Amino acid sequence: MKIAVLDGHAANPGDLSWSELEALGHCVVYPRTPPEDVVPRALEAEIVIVNKVLLSSAVFAELPNLRYVGLQSTGVNVVALEAAKARGIPVCNVPAYSTQSVAQHVFALLLALAQHAEGHSQGVRRGRWSRCEDFCYWDSDLIELDGLTLGLVGFGQIGQAVARVGRAFGMNVLVHTRTPGSEEEGLRFTTLEDVFVSSDAVSLHCPLTPATERLVNRDRLAWMKPSAFLINTGRGGLVDEEALAAALDEGCIAGAGLDVLTSEPPEEANPLLRARNCVITPHIAWATLAARRRLLKVVAANVRAFLGGAPQNNVIA
Repeated sequence: MKIAVLDGHAANPGDLSWSELEALGHCVVYPRTPPEDVVPRALEAEIVIVNKVLLSSAVFAELPNLRYVGLQSTGVNVVALEAAKARGIPVCNVPAYSTQSVAQHVFALLLALAQHAEGHSQGVRRGRWSRCEDFCYWDSDLIELDGLTLGLVGFGQIGQAVARVGRAFGMNVLVHTRTPGSEEEGLRFTTLEDVFVSSDAVSLHCPLTPATERLVNRDRLAWMKPSAFLINTGRGGLVDEEALAAALDEGCIAGAGLDVLTSEPPEEANPLLRARNCVITPHIAWATLAARRRLLKVVAANVRAFLGGAPQNNVIA
C-alpha cells in the first residue's frame, strides 16, 4: 500500500515519529507540496494524507489509484467532498485532538490582553523597572477576570472546555448555540445579540459556513462594550477583518486576541497587523506537542481502520 503525506511539516516538524504510519505501507512524507506538485506526488498513492493541501475535484480526476484521503486536522474544507463521495473514497478527519490545547490558548490570548505580561516583561528588560521611583509600576490597566462575563459563540467540545476554564476563573458564561443544553450556575444560553452586548470577552467557537462567514461584522462589533475583548481561535473567515481593525483603532472595543486570519500566512497589507491592542499568534492553538502526538496517532489509527475494512471518522459516511 503506497501512502503519500503531502504536507507533514506543520504537524511533525521533526519532534515526533511517523513510524505508526510507516508500518502500514510504503510511506513518503513531503514537508510541503506546492499546488503544481500535488498530482505528481500523489499519482501512485492509494492513500493520501493532507493538512492544508487542497484536493479539488480536478485533482481527484487525475488520481485513479486514490482509495482513501486522511486529514491531519478536524476541518475538512480542503477536500472536494462531493468528488470523494462520487468515487466512494472515505475522507477521515481527526476530531477533538486539540480541545484542551485550544481552550488553553483562548486564555493565553485573553490574559495577554488583560494582564499585559509580555509588554511589562519587555519594559523590565529595557530598564523601566530599574529606573522606577516605586517598588512596582504598570503601564496599562490590569483586569481581573473574576466576576466578568465570557460570551461563547458555539458550544462544541472546545466551547465547553473554554466554559469550564472560564468558570474556574470565576467568570459568568453566556452561550449562543443552535442546540442549547441544560443551564448551570454561572452558565446561561442566550441570543447572539445578548452575547455580544453583555460580555466582557467574546470567544468564537463555531464552524465557518456560509451562514457564519463574517459573523463578526461592523454591526455586531458595535454591540460590544468599549471595554470588551474579542477572541478568535476558530476560523479567520468568521471575522470581517477591516471592520475589526476599524473597531480597535476607533476604540469601539478594547482589544482582540486572534490565532487565525482569513488568509494564512497573512498579507502584509492586512490591517489587523497594525491595529491597536491586537494580539495575533500564527495559528498555533492546536500545536502543542501533546495535541500533535494525539493527532498523528489518530491519523495512523484511521488508516489502520480503513485497511481493516471499517473506516473510522469518515466524514463522507
